[in-house]
Amino acid sequence: MSTKNSRATGRGILALALASLFLAGCGKTEAPAPSQAAPAVTVVTLQAQELTLTRELSGRVTPSLIAEVRPQVGGIVTKRLFVEGEMVKAGQPLYQLSDPLYEADVASASAALGRARATLRQAELNARRSAELVEIDAVSRQDNENAQAALAQAKADVGVAQAALQRSRVTLSYARIDAPIGGHVGKSTVTAGALVTASQPAPLTVVQRLDPLYVDVTQSSSELLQLRQEMSAGKVTTADNLPIQILLEDGTPYAHKGKLAFADVTVDQTTGSYTVRAVVPNPEGLLLPGMFVRAKLGDGVRPDAILVPQQGVARDPRGNATVMVVNKAGKVEARQVVVNRAVGNQWLVDQGLMAGDRVVIEGAQKIKPGISVTATEAKPAAQAASTAAAQLPAKS
Repeated sequence: MSTKNSRATGRGILALALASLFLAGCGKTEAPAPSQAAPAVTVVTLQAQELTLTRELSGRVTPSLIAEVRPQVGGIVTKRLFVEGEMVKAGQPLYQLSDPLYEADVASASAALGRARATLRQAELNARRSAELVEIDAVSRQDNENAQAALAQAKADVGVAQAALQRSRVTLSYARIDAPIGGHVGKSTVTAGALVTASQPAPLTVVQRLDPLYVDVTQSSSELLQLRQEMSAGKVTTADNLPIQILLEDGTPYAHKGKLAFADVTVDQTTGSYTVRAVVPNPEGLLLPGMFVRAKLGDGVRPDAILVPQQGVARDPRGNATVMVVNKAGKVEARQVVVNRAVGNQWLVDQGLMAGDRVVIEGAQKIKPGISVTATEAKPAAQAASTAAAQLPAKS
């Protein structure tokens, strides 16, 4: 009996413990899960602005005028009359050739002219006398006509002699080789005592005008086609006399701005590009022919450009550009956009965004479309930096 009583007592204690635990569990109420806070993001409110579209292109410096000096007559060089590397004026003597033969030709032509003039004087006297005698029938009309014809021939002979004298003087002047243009003269390829010939292939020296200079850059024909399509669609307006900024080899801006001279009308079949030439002042002589530079050329003006910071634009697996926009209800929307070109650290947007849209530029990794967010406008300093960067050109 004692064993049965002890077992019953143990079972009773176990039942009471389980009941107490059950009652204790039922007495506690489960605390509700705290509500999830809206993610914080930084946005930029887009604004339409007038934007001058520019493009940065590579090019080479070329002289505005260049003349290769060659002799027009043959002879021995007796003197070099310039200092290599200095400025020369148009018509300034550069070389002197030995000219005794040419001087002799001038003397001979001058003597032939004197003889022709003497013959003309005699023919004039004979013609005048014959004209008086034919009036009184002292000479025949045939003789008078012969005298008049001799006078005309004598006049023609004088003209021929004058032309021969002028030609010989021109040939003599070629013995002194002058600068055809003003500019910087290069090194001389000949010295005194050298034999030169007329129109030889190798120039004696080269004269280049370095102020102003030309900067020849190449632009893709596809870019030109895109620009013209934008103009025809009314997206871009033309702007005349847009200045051209030159960047030196080390990237520093050149002090003087250039202007557009012309754009070639022929596209290179091998490269698919055409040449654009700019005229650039060079008073200090900093730019030299053959130097590599970059030029910022203005394409036109976009009156209502929409620029979005590049950090706010992402690419989907297909390569399409997308942005996250916070709507008026404070919820996130995904927008697919069409970007035109990079403008500094921003994208120029053609489609998908408009003025007033708030684009997420920070915190996009922790949001998804449809959720509510707490949007904070980017600091004015950051917006000012973005606006300043928008004036930078796109490289191509």
